[in-house]
Order: sequence, then structure tokens, then C-alpha cells
Amino acid sequence: MSHNQLILKATHFAAQKHRDQRRQDEEISPYINHPISVARAISEIGDIEDPEVLAAALLHDTLEDTETTPEELIDNFGEKVCRLVQEVTDDKSLPKLERKQKQIDHAAELSEGAILIKLGDKISNVTDITNTPPTSWDSKRCLEYFDWAEKVINNCPKVNQALENYFAKSIKTGRESIE
Repeated sequence: MSHNQLILKATHFAAQKHRDQRRQDEEISPYINHPISVARAISEIGDIEDPEVLAAALLHDTLEDTETTPEELIDNFGEKVCRLVQEVTDDKSLPKLERKQKQIDHAAELSEGAILIKLGDKISNVTDITNTPPTSWDSKRCLEYFDWAEKVINNCPKVNQALENYFAKSIKTGRESIE
């Protein structure tokens, strides 16, 4: 499978898996916009061309938020893509606060590919919360998310200066828009 075919297959797979999901913003945007935004950030800001990292970015929420199994990811995209997705997948059986703390703690152990996906995910979320926040979130909850996201990223090993700088700028813009 060519690099382009892998990325297009991942886009299609993610779109099918997330087809009935929506974001919590005012427009109730299609959820698939988020994984696409994550892959674009990694590619455009971070200058990442690795097709397996980009495919995993597109698929990063499939294990966590859909009925997708690791076996499906391995069968369709290979071991590396599945491993990257698993690295950034939260254990939904844990209580929310424990899950959030685990993400901070686990950040230091992530592989380079998983860190890139984590950076893209947080950039996408911070940008969305700044520009089109979930309708049920007040400014306090938005700021709490920014603080938590910053702790996660600050605990990641440094792997891509451009993404790290963009994340810092996004957090600053987000806080300024609320305060």
C-alpha cells in the first residue's frame, strides 16, 4: 500500500467509525473534523510526513470513542499504527480525574510518534475550545482544560519545536480570549 493509500484508507475508516458522532460546539460539527485537524497540524505545522504517524493521528480516537478493536487496526493498518493509537488511548473504565492524571503521568513515556499525535490533539482541542467552545462549558472549564493540556504537553519529551511552539501560542491565545 502506498503512503497516500494508507492515509486515505485511515481517513475513510475514521470517517466511518465516527460517522454518528458530533462535537459539542454550537454548530454540532461532525466529529471527523477533529482527527483530520490533528493530522493536518502534525503535517503542516510539524512538517511530519511519516504516513503511519499521520494514519494513527486520523485514527487516534477510534479505540477510545468507537467500537473499533485493536485487531481491526492491525488488520487494516499494521502493528505500528495500532501501537501508536493505543499509546494515546485513554482507559475509559477509569474515573475521569484518574484518567486525566494518568495522561499527564504517562506523557513522559510516550514514543516520538505518540507525542506528535498528542501535540496535534491538544493543538486541535485548544484551538476549538478557543474559537468554538462546547456549549456547556463556561470560561472556568475552558481554562481548566488549558491548564491540564499544558501539564500533559509539558511532561512529554521534546520532539518537535514547531509543534511545541504552536501549542504554547495556542494556549496563550486561548487564555487571552477568555480572561
